[in-house]
Amino acid sequence: MRKSEHKLPIPDSVSFRLLSLTAISGEFPANQLNRLSPSSSYLETIVTSLKKQKLIRTYYRDKLRGYRLGPSAKSALLNEYNNRFLPYLTGDTETNRLKSEVTRRLRLHKIAQAYITMENAGVSIYPDEKPPVFSLNGYCGKHIEYPAFYCSREVKDLGIQTTKIQNSRFAGILLSQNLFVIYNSGASLMRWHYKSEMRVKALMWNVLCQQRLPGQYRSQDIQGIVLGDSIELAYQILNSTGGAKHNYFMLDGSYENFHFITNDHQGEVILALLCNSNKISELNRILSQDLIVVNSTNTLEQDAMHTNGTPVLFAYSCNLPRIKRFDTSLELTNQTGTLICFDFQADILRRYCSERIYFETIDFEKFERRFFP
Repeated sequence: MRKSEHKLPIPDSVSFRLLSLTAISGEFPANQLNRLSPSSSYLETIVTSLKKQKLIRTYYRDKLRGYRLGPSAKSALLNEYNNRFLPYLTGDTETNRLKSEVTRRLRLHKIAQAYITMENAGVSIYPDEKPPVFSLNGYCGKHIEYPAFYCSREVKDLGIQTTKIQNSRFAGILLSQNLFVIYNSGASLMRWHYKSEMRVKALMWNVLCQQRLPGQYRSQDIQGIVLGDSIELAYQILNSTGGAKHNYFMLDGSYENFHFITNDHQGEVILALLCNSNKISELNRILSQDLIVVNSTNTLEQDAMHTNGTPVLFAYSCNLPRIKRFDTSLELTNQTGTLICFDFQADILRRYCSERIYFETIDFEKFERRFFP
């Protein structure tokens, strides 16, 4: 084998990032390439170069295009970054023994999509960059100080106790100030089995809240995040009844807080916000100006109120169950209310909510310049 075939790009380059994401995903979806760099010509040059060196190859079947590692790339990554890639590029793992069935490939593409969203939001995704919280040998480390994402395969390293969650659709677990169970619905409503997903929630409560990180997480800290390809999917979820057989995703009370985040730049910024309690507090402080702090005994779903008593909900994280509860409670109590969200979320939320709700929007670009300069 020629020496050039073993030479990897420099670690901080887009080329190396593409190789790394392909390694841990198994197959990188071609339609997600633009999320690695805004320059399409630059990305085309990178892909051409990596193909020429036989580090990646295009795999196209069933109208689904993706990139897979070449043998020389696997060898080089294992040789130079063994601690990072060994679990993904050896043995009988799904990322190493790649299949051709479209359902299996779509699963790999969805986890790759989740990895990109996480990494672009500043979340650690590689084993050598985060604490081994789900190690089969247990975990006695300190609190999670920086956001870290553990894909479903890593969670299943816990062994036999994960047997009951094999049918779950969760993509992984995000640990930050809160504990988020992550789902990636993609372009349409995903399959959903209530009992299986509740077993995941129960497992996280047992393993993390009770055993491994009891000083950091409590059961009420467990929240859900569903990723989707467009904000339009949030509208479908809000209206979903689960389909004829109730086997598609719906808001069934499984998570009191279930945030909807798009797999794009806007979603990445909101995810970064959800992982930073200080920025959330500052944003809430700004939004609360000229509003009255809500009494903690108030049973209505709200974050503040106007001086005339009108309830206000902060909906910028697109917390779908809260939005639904807010809308319903206003109907039941014959009140009007104000919902505050980002400008790009407003159209679909207006379509869903009753006319009792008035909207105030946050300019996303101004928000980003201030909070994530």
